[in-house]
Amino acid sequence: MSAPAPSSLVVVEAEPLPRQEEVLTDAALAFVAELHRRFTPRRDELLARRAERRAEIARTSTLDFLPETAAVRADDSWKVAPAPAALNDRRVEITGPTDRKMTINALNSGAKVWLADFEDASAPTWENVVLGQVNLIDAYTRNIDFTDPKSGKSYALKPAEELATVVMRPRGWHLEERHLTVDGRPVPGALVDFGLYFFHNAQRLIDLGEGPYFYLPKTESHLEARLWNEIFVFAQDYVGIPQGTVRATVLIETITAAYEMEEILYELRDHAAGLNAGRWDYLFSIVKNFRDGGPKFVLPDRNAVTMTAPFMRAYTELLVRTCHKRGAHAIGGMAAFIPSRRDAEVNKVAFEKVKADKDREAGDGFDGSWVAHPDLVPIAMASFDAVLGDKPNQKDRLREDVHVAGPELIDIASLDARPTYEGLRNAVQVGIRYIEAWLRGLGAVAIFNLMEDAATAEISRSQIWQWINAGVEFENGAKATPELARQVAAEELAAIRAEIGEEAFAAGKWQQAHDLLLHVSLDTDYADFLTLPAYDQLVG
Repeated sequence: MSAPAPSSLVVVEAEPLPRQEEVLTDAALAFVAELHRRFTPRRDELLARRAERRAEIARTSTLDFLPETAAVRADDSWKVAPAPAALNDRRVEITGPTDRKMTINALNSGAKVWLADFEDASAPTWENVVLGQVNLIDAYTRNIDFTDPKSGKSYALKPAEELATVVMRPRGWHLEERHLTVDGRPVPGALVDFGLYFFHNAQRLIDLGEGPYFYLPKTESHLEARLWNEIFVFAQDYVGIPQGTVRATVLIETITAAYEMEEILYELRDHAAGLNAGRWDYLFSIVKNFRDGGPKFVLPDRNAVTMTAPFMRAYTELLVRTCHKRGAHAIGGMAAFIPSRRDAEVNKVAFEKVKADKDREAGDGFDGSWVAHPDLVPIAMASFDAVLGDKPNQKDRLREDVHVAGPELIDIASLDARPTYEGLRNAVQVGIRYIEAWLRGLGAVAIFNLMEDAATAEISRSQIWQWINAGVEFENGAKATPELARQVAAEELAAIRAEIGEEAFAAGKWQQAHDLLLHVSLDTDYADFLTLPAYDQLVG
């Protein structure tokens, strides 16, 4: 193993955390520093390219498959590397942050895979970043347990053969980690999360019969996938493990990536494990990219855009077709419902919806799907068991009946639904409640019986912004204006204060969350990501 950069070149600016020395070793920090020096300049170029592409979309109000990569799409000879045994059966995946209790519960959940999330389900406080790494190390060495201080309930791991396989998700390319600097500038959060996890666990996972597996979020182009592939090649050589040990599943959660699915798999073909259909970020990306495209790009209430909408069907069916054509897994979207402990009727209706959604995905050819709560694992498992039986996946189902033209992916106007006043109120409600929790360091938050993460807040504030800028008129005659958004936000803030009481309201970050939601919803200079201004306000 080489060590080209001394750890003194990485500066840690944070209050010490218990056991952080186990993660922030000189050797691990040297590796992160080397990743930063080699790959951050290219990352910066690709972020600039995102802005250029967005400007081109603003000018043309259209997107299509890339003519310059047509040969990659036309070449039927290439496939991604075969799936390793630990990732061959992915019929149910559970997602969640890497706090200690969640780590144990997710691994024990009965799901085939746990998406251990340092991204949208985790607010990037230094404590979450570092102790999340500690928890994963402890899980792999079976040195993890947890006793809930409120209930006194204890949690411990089941036998190894019953545990989910871990696929870790680092932060997206746009986020920095202010607590680690190299040569005077922050290291990208993606390289911090990936670097620390890979350095400490790559060989350990191999010894366990698995490997370092990753979900790659917010990818916008095949060039960004190429950068990740270069990082994987370098990292494997650096620690001395075989090329192809790393496997990555890419979230197709941006509209630009939807036009480059095959190219993304091609760039990662020696390390690719599949693609995933991510709903809320995908809708957020459509709004962000086509926000000045006129009425035909105005989305209705987020809950009115189901996966059966024509443009969403085009997206998901193209994903299955693309993955299976290239030998990769196609992983479906999230079932975000959180069961109620008090309302059996709410659970009954929601479970029926989850079952219908998972039945549809399994029937469409997906090889697996996501859930947010352990109680949903059996429901999703039953849907996929009914289709797969004893088979680990259905990659042999090529879906050659699927033919998607470029315009179908952005045919928003085909929707009958329109924005509603209640949709505006819900966007404000959920936005304030989620941002308040995020500012307290919580990234996965149960709101109105749904597990919400940062993608929720993004689509909420984006819809408020879009409806105002498009001059939407709601069914009650009210027009979407900044004044109306402020009025609704003030009403919701008052309702929250009455709901939780003065003491809890004062102890929280409610006014701050209210102000931040309005800032990113009303500012004419649309922020690329809500988490960028939010990170400046995140303490810790």
